[in-house]
Amino acid sequence: MTLKSIIHIVIMTETADLDAFDHRILAMVRRNNLEPARTIAERVGLSESAVLRRLRRLRAIGVIVADVAVIDPARLKPAITIHVLVELHQSNLRAEQAFALKMQRQPEVVAAWNVTGRTDFLLIVAVASIEEYQRFSDEVLAADEDVRMFETLVSLREIVRFDPLRADRLM
Repeated sequence: MTLKSIIHIVIMTETADLDAFDHRILAMVRRNNLEPARTIAERVGLSESAVLRRLRRLRAIGVIVADVAVIDPARLKPAITIHVLVELHQSNLRAEQAFALKMQRQPEVVAAWNVTGRTDFLLIVAVASIEEYQRFSDEVLAADEDVRMFETLVSLREIVRFDPLRADRLM
């Protein structure tokens, strides 16, 4: 087994023991995390205090990790979405951790994954113009001595928008 394959093995998180009530509560808060507990309680058949207790538990054990707003990018200033495949010279823990930390500090990088296969990282970069991406690629990617190569894929149109409700089938 190579160092790269060891690094890319997914470390399994302990799964939570959830019952049918927990799953119904999660389905509701995935659609609207501002839904009042009394409304959730009425729909799932529990008391409001039981729903609040379960929501606190789901947060405490890490099932609910954040309460966030899903933003419609079309309502914001125009942006170009670019997917970037990055291959490092050497796939070792030090290089991958350093690159990951560097990407976390880049405001243009809106998402990033350490992946398996011929590339090491998949980035999603959002910029206002191609010139802005050129600056990012020159100053951040091309200037990085650990980066062997990168491939730029410019998004033409969005086919499937991020939607947490699509994952309902996983619950």
